Amino acid sequence: MKSACGSALSPFFHSNTGSHRVYIPNMDVKLRALNRFGLGARTGESRTIDDPRGWLRAQLEAGPPVQRAPSLASPSAIAAAIRTFRQPGQADPQQRQMARRRLVEIALAEGRAAVESRVTSDRPFLERLVAFWSNHLCVSTAAKVLVAPLAGSYERDVIRPHVLGKFEDMVLASAKHPAMLIYLDNFQSIGPSSRAAQLARRQRTSRGLNENYARELLELHTLGVNGGYTQQDVQELARILTGWTIEGVLGPGRAMRRVSTRGRLQPTPTDRDVDDVIGFQFQDALHEPGARTVLGSRYREDGVAQGERVIRDLCRHPSTAQFVATKLVTHFVADDPPAAAVGRIARVFRESGGDLGAVSRVLIELPEAWDASTRKFRPPQDWLVAVLRAFEVDSTGEMTVGVLRQLRQPLWAPQAPKGFGDSTQEWADPDSLLNRAELARTFARRLRIRDDPGVLLDVVDVAEGDPVRKVLADRTISAADRVALGVAGPAFQWR
Repeated sequence: MKSACGSALSPFFHSNTGSHRVYIPNMDVKLRALNRFGLGARTGESRTIDDPRGWLRAQLEAGPPVQRAPSLASPSAIAAAIRTFRQPGQADPQQRQMARRRLVEIALAEGRAAVESRVTSDRPFLERLVAFWSNHLCVSTAAKVLVAPLAGSYERDVIRPHVLGKFEDMVLASAKHPAMLIYLDNFQSIGPSSRAAQLARRQRTSRGLNENYARELLELHTLGVNGGYTQQDVQELARILTGWTIEGVLGPGRAMRRVSTRGRLQPTPTDRDVDDVIGFQFQDALHEPGARTVLGSRYREDGVAQGERVIRDLCRHPSTAQFVATKLVTHFVADDPPAAAVGRIARVFRESGGDLGAVSRVLIELPEAWDASTRKFRPPQDWLVAVLRAFEVDSTGEMTVGVLRQLRQPLWAPQAPKGFGDSTQEWADPDSLLNRAELARTFARRLRIRDDPGVLLDVVDVAEGDPVRKVLADRTISAADRVALGVAGPAFQWR
């Protein structure tokens, strides 16, 4: 920022990450509910809440948050765009560029819809839970171009319906969604002793076992890296999950066709009219036959049901309860999660069979989450949504998707399967803070603020002696610059 903005920012930020100044407010419990559990307070919203915990509990009673698909992103439109992109005739550079553009258009429409849901929601606690679980079981548009048009439907169809349901149902839905099957390559995994592999070897087109999804299912989705599994468990789970592939698009199962029990090629849907939508399909010809042992439990050969049983058992494992509880408490309480809070969440997770509604209700009651000494730094997505909610923006437009890229946290695009990080250290570096400051000035100008910038004091918890109060009241600074200083200042960075 320049002039007044630049000089006024200097008391707020130091020049190195290790010593940036921490802002700890005198906690207002209503603003804690709106900002810690929700996605950012709106002007005057805290005055409408009598019971902060009751306000949060009421959001859970209305069921999972539903989101309609954008008109550009109907299941048939997504399927048509992906099939067009994968057509053999796409060797022409111009045709391929047009097909890729269609995938991007769908992804942008989905991204705008998702951000708008967070900005305009009257149940922001539910939207925060959606974002948390979407990041826990993440897919990435940055990794595979075919994930781009599917990421929105993944969050809408996998995460939202199960956000208050059973964890194992969410993980199973994730395992079967085309976005995950493509992202971690399971749709290309073929059992080494399967009928399709035997045929492929004769044709010298062998495609092998892929362990990517099995490894991340154990390490990142359920047990955790220290959850007690071995490399042999990864390999056995990968064999169990062979045959879990996709219909409606040219995956390996379709390209090879189906193989009869006599080893003969049989017609597949690629030889007829393709399906109207893309979805999960179990192909026995790709599946590695036989019983398997994972974490000491024996799973008999039973087609797709074999994989379903092992996933449910993984979700019910004690290590999963501990791993998930640690991530939840880290997100809702502090970067260094209090052991007592983790233990309480883990116990409810185990005793309820992974009931995420029950877990969410206990999160509300954690005393550590309401302790003024605990704080969480807002990652870029949180910060941007909080800014837009503070000024009650009704429509987000295309700008927000690009802004998130500029802030290094584009929607559904983590650089690794572990998802985006959740700690202060990962987001509070000097360059990121100055980037927010520059963007804050742009927002203030574009939002055309008509109210007194002092209204920002209604959405963040600012101590009486904090210099931001003086800055917001200083009429020698333009209203736009004062607003920019408010949303770029330290009080707005924490929830």
